[in-house]
Amino acid sequence: MPKGSLSAALPLISRQAGVSISVGDAKLWQARVKPVRGRMSVEKAIQRLLEGSDARAVRVSATSWRIERRPARVARAAPPPRPAPQPRAREPSNDMVAAARDEIIVTASKTDLPHSHFAGVVTRLDGGDLAFGGERGMDSILSRTATVSSTHLGPGRNKLFIRGIADSSFTGPTQSTVGQYFGDIRLSYNAPDPDLRLYDIDNVEILEGPQGTLYGAGSLGGIIHVVPKAPDPRAMSIQAIAGLSVTQHGDPGGDIAAIANLPVGEDGHALRLVGYMLTDGGYIDNPLRGQNDVNRVHVRGGRGTFRLEAGDDWTIDFGGIYQAITSDDAQYADKDAPPLTRASMVEQNATARYGMGTIVVMKDWGDLYFQSSNAFIDHRLFERFDASLPESRRGAGDGAGAVMGAVDVERLFAPVEITPMADVPRVLDQHNDTRMFVSENRLSRPYHDGLGWVVGASFVNNRARQDREYGYGPLRAVLPGVTNRITEVTGYAEATVEIMPDLIASGGLRLSHARLGGEAEGVSFALAEANRATTASRNETDLLPSLSLLATPLDNVRVYARYQEGFRPGGLAVDGNFVRRFLNDKVRTWEAGMRFGDKGRSLLDASISISHSRWRNIQADFIDSSGFPTTANIGDGRITSLSGAMAVRPTSALTFELGAVYNHSRVDDLSPQILPVFAAAPARLGRIPNVASHAVRGSVNYATMVGDEDFRMNGWANYIGPSRLGIGPVLGESQGDYVDTGLAMRVGNDRRGLSLTVTNLFDSRGNRFSLGTPFLEGNEGFLTPLRPRTLRIAVDVAY
Repeated sequence: MPKGSLSAALPLISRQAGVSISVGDAKLWQARVKPVRGRMSVEKAIQRLLEGSDARAVRVSATSWRIERRPARVARAAPPPRPAPQPRAREPSNDMVAAARDEIIVTASKTDLPHSHFAGVVTRLDGGDLAFGGERGMDSILSRTATVSSTHLGPGRNKLFIRGIADSSFTGPTQSTVGQYFGDIRLSYNAPDPDLRLYDIDNVEILEGPQGTLYGAGSLGGIIHVVPKAPDPRAMSIQAIAGLSVTQHGDPGGDIAAIANLPVGEDGHALRLVGYMLTDGGYIDNPLRGQNDVNRVHVRGGRGTFRLEAGDDWTIDFGGIYQAITSDDAQYADKDAPPLTRASMVEQNATARYGMGTIVVMKDWGDLYFQSSNAFIDHRLFERFDASLPESRRGAGDGAGAVMGAVDVERLFAPVEITPMADVPRVLDQHNDTRMFVSENRLSRPYHDGLGWVVGASFVNNRARQDREYGYGPLRAVLPGVTNRITEVTGYAEATVEIMPDLIASGGLRLSHARLGGEAEGVSFALAEANRATTASRNETDLLPSLSLLATPLDNVRVYARYQEGFRPGGLAVDGNFVRRFLNDKVRTWEAGMRFGDKGRSLLDASISISHSRWRNIQADFIDSSGFPTTANIGDGRITSLSGAMAVRPTSALTFELGAVYNHSRVDDLSPQILPVFAAAPARLGRIPNVASHAVRGSVNYATMVGDEDFRMNGWANYIGPSRLGIGPVLGESQGDYVDTGLAMRVGNDRRGLSLTVTNLFDSRGNRFSLGTPFLEGNEGFLTPLRPRTLRIAVDVAY
């Protein structure tokens, strides 16, 4: 590490050594420290770093240290010593200790900005907390935040939303409103959430509101930044986790995972591997087919990263991720049938496969940091939907309405002569194939001495193809599909400056140029020629500014104001037998908020924020008048969001947390081109879909000693308020208005542990999602219940 200020050196040594280091006196952050180079213990490295300064290091635990002023040089009474940390069920990960005792660094700011200097709402979830009680992928994040929501088609098929910015119920050609990043790599462009399992994760950062300046297209609502644990060249370690689960009213399940860290050679190289297999037992019965617990889900996957120390402070990470999710059947039920049952003639199975290869090159000069992140992604999704006649669904309830008029069997299979029959199964198969290459290169100055900045450039090339096929018994007919291509070149810059004591300003600019194109799939040559003008390539250029101010008028009180923009490029969508163009949309957001206390350090810390967004040319997927999903710009909308969070620590072993959000959203200016679609039911336009008008989350954490073992307990309850399924006359049904609960406990130590987890404590049903299949009219007949009460027992060992 080069010489410089303590504020610049501590993130470096923390990252290299895998430890957390807090600073007891804020004035020490600007202290000058000596350079350190070589292989040595953490203690020796910190001692060399602080030689000749007014600071000393105090060891707090095996993985955490505290920097404080030397007593002999204290000019005034020193603050009382911090209490010794309470034992935890497992020695918490480095960032968990950091969250409790030192300044949190917001790495998603791309300048390693201290949380105290960040003007906005950021939620930081520790990786150890996410895995506590059983790893559940994106559900682990959803259960711990009030502002993040999701659709519930099934694992690997969902869309995510943050702070009321939501567009549709199912995945079409539109880009997601939430940017998802694994490390510094974008996970997808216009594909659903891959729902990667969050094993061996350092932390997850959620930035609310548009993040267009730093993250570009597809971050209208915010971003979710997952930070995996890096390979560690210091020591070999192996961890294994195995669990068994029992679901009330359903089948049992199980999970197994292994994590290995392997130093390679003596030059600082290391390899980190993660592998896992999970099975979630089914709980939906299909009496029409005589089957029980049909919706079993299988997940298998893994990832690996090899870290190569190339010398002269250059580091190269080679990585790869693969995950496959297989759902045996859909997870929705019929409202009017007995609980947890659905009458369907077909198995509505789905398969999601996600693969990614990465190369990340890093160079650290101390005051400057360079990173080049490059990845190729292949994401494939197959979905089967029930499109049967309503008569074929009778026998277990009242049926679900009439088949959509667009599925004209006689026309599809002409000149084949057929006789429509109610008992012939009808399906619609949909294939989504996305391939993306992404590269981002940036140079940054981590914030210290009142200044931090980042400049960068990125390149994205994405191709997404959607094919559809209608099946009527043994017959098959290809329906129109679409391919969207986009090439995006971007340059951006942002700086954070302390313009005067207790006042910090940030500002940035992003210039994106995108070339879009595509074509129809599965249509006649004549139709393709007729739509040539629509499918021709075109260019879009977007300029996205940002500006924020953060003031500290009182100790531990921070007030901020922020302006930010976000956008999504346009594309092509299927509309009946045609393919038509939809335009780019843009969000402008004004936000203000206040934070009290130091997050994770004070007996009480709280925050509140209010934001107002203007959304132009909203891209939305909806059911058109002929009965098929399509995409269009539906008009303009407004979203006002009020959110707050509070944490109380009456003792060092006990923490209470509470969070809430209120969203008010309206589509207030309907686009003329889709007015005919809504003419039959204009009252169903109203609110922007899939985001609850209000949500509340509460949790309690407790840690103590039981004999010689650590004991930890976490309980939570989430209330999800009412929302609407979608936009349009067909997707206007209500959903939400339910409570989800859970309790997790662990007893053990660093090397071994026994866990017990219970989810949905009161075995409530609820309705997470009202969409069963978009190809049947009458979605009021469907609901997606919560997973029934589930008990999981697990063991974990580490060496």
